[in-house]
Amino acid sequence: MRKSAFLLPAVAVVIIGIMSSLFIVDEREKALVLQFGQIVKVQEEPGLGFKIPLIQEVVRYDDRILSRDLEPLEVTPSDDRRLVVDAFARYRIADVEQFRRAVGVGGEEAAARRLDSILRAETREVLGSVSSNDILSVDRAGLMLRIRNEAITQARALGLQVIDVRLKRTDLPPENLNATYERMKAERDREAADERARGNEAAQRIRAGADRTVIELVSEAQRESQIIQGEADAQRNEIFASAFGRDPEFFEFYRSMTAYQRSLRPGNSTMVLSPDNDFFNFLKSDQGRNAD
Repeated sequence: MRKSAFLLPAVAVVIIGIMSSLFIVDEREKALVLQFGQIVKVQEEPGLGFKIPLIQEVVRYDDRILSRDLEPLEVTPSDDRRLVVDAFARYRIADVEQFRRAVGVGGEEAAARRLDSILRAETREVLGSVSSNDILSVDRAGLMLRIRNEAITQARALGLQVIDVRLKRTDLPPENLNATYERMKAERDREAADERARGNEAAQRIRAGADRTVIELVSEAQRESQIIQGEADAQRNEIFASAFGRDPEFFEFYRSMTAYQRSLRPGNSTMVLSPDNDFFNFLKSDQGRNAD
């Protein structure tokens, strides 16, 4: 009974000692075994690990790919057109020993703040070396790659591996938006005025061509009509001449009758002529007197 009283506490102490000397590393993490603040063992593989109770301690770090969103950052490109940039990075703890030596007891949060400083500095440097049009164009993929490559070198000193850097949004500062909108509106108005001017110029060319075509067509039609009229007049004169040649007396009579008909109309028959005028030859002839 007395042995049991001493044995049970001893067994309990042994069990507690064994339990405190064991630790489990999850597949999502890495572990360091520290002795008085110094690294004595690195446990990167998942499974069971051992440490000396009370003397050594275990510090765990995330082994997954981590994400870090930067606060909106104002940059000034080479054309002095300020932009506000939102970016984020993907990274992981690659060298857990270097990570511990670099950040100490600050852990992952301290490393994230230092990574923020690196990313902000590299973003300002890279985007400040190009124009705002390059940042807003498809060339931004190359700019993100430059930022990532520059950050990789500096983050390696922290034991971090930068996997990717992305620009989420690139906007103008609020105070510059109205000025930019007005400038864009002025540019669009200028382009519209240019288009209208080119349209008016083209319309004038088309109208001038149409007017020239009308003049040419009318001139050609008038020329052809004059030719036809001349040919008709010539044919008519030829017919008259032929008729006159066959019976000159009848032709003269016909012309006189036509002249009487045209001149002696109601309301327009007042004529002042001498009685012996040739105009009245046929009226004074025997045929005319008989007609009267």
